[in-house]
Amino acid sequence: MTSIIFMGTPDFSVPILKGLVENNYEIKAVVTQPDKKVGRKQQVTKTPVKVAAEELNLPIYQPTKLARSEEVEELIEMHADLIVTAAYGQFLPTKFLNSVKIAAVNVHGSLLPKYRGGAPIQYSVINGDQETGITIMEMVKEMDAGDIYAQKAIKIESDDTTGSVFDKLSLVGRDLLLETLPHIIAHPDEKTAQDSDQVVFSPNISKQQEKISLTLTASQANNLIRGLNPDPGAYLMLGNSRLKVWQAQVSEEKTTLPAGSLVANDNRFAISFAEGTVLNLLEVQPAGKKKMSIQSFLNGQGSKFKVGEQVVDG
Repeated sequence: MTSIIFMGTPDFSVPILKGLVENNYEIKAVVTQPDKKVGRKQQVTKTPVKVAAEELNLPIYQPTKLARSEEVEELIEMHADLIVTAAYGQFLPTKFLNSVKIAAVNVHGSLLPKYRGGAPIQYSVINGDQETGITIMEMVKEMDAGDIYAQKAIKIESDDTTGSVFDKLSLVGRDLLLETLPHIIAHPDEKTAQDSDQVVFSPNISKQQEKISLTLTASQANNLIRGLNPDPGAYLMLGNSRLKVWQAQVSEEKTTLPAGSLVANDNRFAISFAEGTVLNLLEVQPAGKKKMSIQSFLNGQGSKFKVGEQVVDG
């Protein structure tokens, strides 16, 4: 039986781990990020992979920092056939990568070499890409630079969010990995180098990127909203208040009002953006409150907002 050290953290990783178990691979260890405090109550929460590993009765490791930890030395001594990572969230030391008998394999959420880095799915949605996909690749010291074993593309629909694309790619990644592993085990040297001239990076989303800028068109703003849903969420500055926008719709109309102006507030809440484009806000979340429909939001505002006025700060 082929032995595997599995490394992953979010929901994306769970079907991949379960698929390996269901297909009779021996999971010697599951490595995931440490439990962390979540939400206003700062409740200590297990990672989705830890929850799944506990259900499967698998040994769990949660080093705060894998490199130079006691845990990594123990993992190295296992001399597993394979390391399989899927959105783990830490760099892997070279000596650990070299400790396996066959290969260290990563399930990456983009069509490499496009979108190396920690937020490939987010950038594919934010940039309005028509497709994304999964790459099964060899892990090397340089981030996401390893040779490619297999790839599969999927279409990004106009109503997709990062959350929905994550869900789709998780299943694609599971299936493509299970399809590819037997070939990797039999022929680990059969792989294709990435084209270094086509590399695009996708660094983690910064706090500055969460703000919806008025320099964007309505379509670009909508892509940002979709790309930051469900986490961390994109926001507008409505006067002095932060308003998160979870769902919006690009209007077909054009306006001559300056960007940030209120175009309509009757049965919709429409804001002007760059190049005279208009965005209808559909689901929002005022600071300190829960998500709500735009109608519920407007019902609580009375006549505060006037059509034609600048209501959003750049």
